[in-house]
Amino acid sequence: MMRFFGKKDKKNVCEKKEDFLKEVQKEKQMEAENQIKILGSGCAKCHQLENDVKSAVNEMKMHCRIEHVTDFAQIAAYGVMSTPALVFNEKVVSYGKVLSVEEVMAILEKEMERQDTK
Repeated sequence: MMRFFGKKDKKNVCEKKEDFLKEVQKEKQMEAENQIKILGSGCAKCHQLENDVKSAVNEMKMHCRIEHVTDFAQIAAYGVMSTPALVFNEKVVSYGKVLSVEEVMAILEKEMERQDTK
């Protein structure tokens, strides 16, 4: 009877749980590392950029925090004078235009490659 409920099964369950926990921790770390900010007053163009960014992130299966910054003092701190603007990990990567989903994906891929080479 003991063999039917053997200890091997418990070990496999524990190993699977550890693997799962490591994966969750890795995803949380990636999420903490990657941050996207949309800078803008909250106009239609800013909301369109935010929607396109969310679509691109979902399509890329990327884990990151997305924030919409509407405070003009914070926007000015980035040196941005024309909105909407896109900031990836505290670096302004686009400003003054609404990007398509494909353009956002291209920018994010390029910026992630740069991070990997550092």
